Amino acid sequence: MKRILQPAAVSAALLVSLLGARSTAHAQGCVAAHSPQPIISGLDPGIQANARHSGGTGLFHGLTITTGYRFYNSYRHYVGTDYQEQRQALHNAVVNHVNLFELDLNYQITPRLSVIASIPGMTASRHGQATDTNYYHSGGIGDITAGVHTWIFRPPTENGGNVSLSAQLKLPTGINDAKGTTHIAGGGTQIRPFDESIQPGDGTWGFALGTEAYHPLYWRFTGYFTGSWLFSPQDTTGVLTYRKQPGEQVISATDQYLWRGGFSRPVTGVKLLRGLALSAGGRMEGVPVRDAFGSSNGFRRPGYVISFEPGLIYSRGRYMFNASGPWAMERNRKKSVTDIANGIHGDAAFADYTVITSLSYSF
Repeated sequence: MKRILQPAAVSAALLVSLLGARSTAHAQGCVAAHSPQPIISGLDPGIQANARHSGGTGLFHGLTITTGYRFYNSYRHYVGTDYQEQRQALHNAVVNHVNLFELDLNYQITPRLSVIASIPGMTASRHGQATDTNYYHSGGIGDITAGVHTWIFRPPTENGGNVSLSAQLKLPTGINDAKGTTHIAGGGTQIRPFDESIQPGDGTWGFALGTEAYHPLYWRFTGYFTGSWLFSPQDTTGVLTYRKQPGEQVISATDQYLWRGGFSRPVTGVKLLRGLALSAGGRMEGVPVRDAFGSSNGFRRPGYVISFEPGLIYSRGRYMFNASGPWAMERNRKKSVTDIANGIHGDAAFADYTVITSLSYSF
């Protein structure tokens, strides 16, 4: 029997980082998802072929380990959808350099059901554009998630498509109060927590729901969609911000979301490129103004990034490699609950692009 390469656990939590602004959500800076979303099964050019040669039994028991990496620099400040060009001209923009790491585990119990877990980590720096004053470095483990993933239809399906659902519990394992020396107004220094955008986690309980779907189309194209939402019912993390606006003294525990959709096609006609598929689609990730459950007080930078996302997937034997490069097309820093109450509209720094890669191995 030939064993099928199983994809990584469907995107765990949108763990940390909305674009230049928080620990668990970052739209490529302060408003987007920290964790790289794993590959979609239907985009693997070898999966359906392997399924046809597995005796119709579908996927087999076993463990798949995926390592993921995501990198971005956020430095373009936005208020709503308006680019704050003067920040660059005046050299007072704030720059985040973020490296996100993730270890995903997927243990296949039956052809339809898997147990999944995700362990994220982060290293990051934050500094002003014009000076190295208040140059911060942060890093550590994020909020671990664990749960189950199931396919609606037993694979392999007759029409070659499928839909899956996942549910995970987010554990408060993340470092959310990493501190450093800060130069304060009027002179002197003080030990304070870093900005939430470079905190590895938010350290609160939560849960994540996800879905994944794919279906063959004409001329060997496959349509795909993935979506996930991280729910954070707790109001705030309890970590101080030292901000002066009313209601912004502590960091808000935020929901985060990520949607992806597009098309993929295997590269055909070239023997050396067998196992390679190319994809192109759209991506939207962000932090909502108000959470689905619980209050939404405290300081947050809500908003979203809509990106064009080209990518590729290469599978060979038990290995699968995935890479994509979302390029921001629209960035929007929305008003938070405290912004609305105070009659202001804060800004957030966004990246132009993100680099996302992952490598999977099935035992």
